[in-house]
Amino acid sequence: MWFAFLRIATLRGTDAVRMLKLVIGIAWATACSLSFAAAQEGCEPEIGCTISGENGGTYHVAFPDDWDGKSQLVPFFFFHGHNGSGASVIANRSLVNTVTGNGYALIAPDGPEFTFSNRTTRGWAARREPGAPRGGRDDIAFVERVLDDLKTRWSMKTQLSVMSGFSSGGSMAWYFGCYSSRPVGAIAALAGGLRRPLPEGVQSQRGVCPGGPRRLIHIHGFADRQVPLEGRAIRSWHQGDVFEGLAVQRRTNGCVSRPSQMKIEGRLWCRSWIGCESDNAVRLCLHPGGHGTPKGWFSLVHDWVQQQEPYEPIQ
Repeated sequence: MWFAFLRIATLRGTDAVRMLKLVIGIAWATACSLSFAAAQEGCEPEIGCTISGENGGTYHVAFPDDWDGKSQLVPFFFFHGHNGSGASVIANRSLVNTVTGNGYALIAPDGPEFTFSNRTTRGWAARREPGAPRGGRDDIAFVERVLDDLKTRWSMKTQLSVMSGFSSGGSMAWYFGCYSSRPVGAIAALAGGLRRPLPEGVQSQRGVCPGGPRRLIHIHGFADRQVPLEGRAIRSWHQGDVFEGLAVQRRTNGCVSRPSQMKIEGRLWCRSWIGCESDNAVRLCLHPGGHGTPKGWFSLVHDWVQQQEPYEPIQ
């Protein structure tokens, strides 16, 4: 940390301000972790909790300020975007305060390290890959191990977990929801869809998610050029078309194609498929922005997860 302050002393203007904000954020994230790391074997303030062995890795946790250390919490996962980290998620004070202020434990897993454009970074492949997975890890198996660890360490209600994330982290939330069979409460993807290749069908039947029905909300910017709604090809893979992914989830959930509810409220345009055969609803919300999160996105997700939205079918 002292090296970072020495580095700041050599910078000028906006570069110094950016570096100072980063250092303060990391220091705050470390402080958030101190309360639990000291009492937990395998958890350290700066690197988070470590899961060793095959498909292992690290994840970070932030608890509500008023948590008594005993009551069972619901995990709210937030998968970071490309070139991010679990530590950068925990360093986002606004996100931490919002999530934990609503009674959740914020869980921020680290994506695997890999080489991209001649540099080492972190991210989520969030798709089925030929051969060995990028980073040498099965990310679904890793997240399942995180769920097991949360239940063992803190007796969390993992079956009610909200799996969320932004950009490639949103795609990771989709990927986990579609291909893992673990029970969770809901999938909440931001600016990242179900990547190709999509699940394959059998004979003439179109594909469904092997993981089964999920309650899902997808939030996306209408003007997003980084991850457009239709997706885009990047080298040998494709980000996936949001509408194709939603069609897969509707088939999996047993929803009809026609939305049962359409609402325009402020800067949000939402379509919902409610009353599906599996009782798992699907919602798409668009906003006029680009590759980012709209104001109030967490309340939108939280209300959807808690099923506080009244069912008003289209006449």
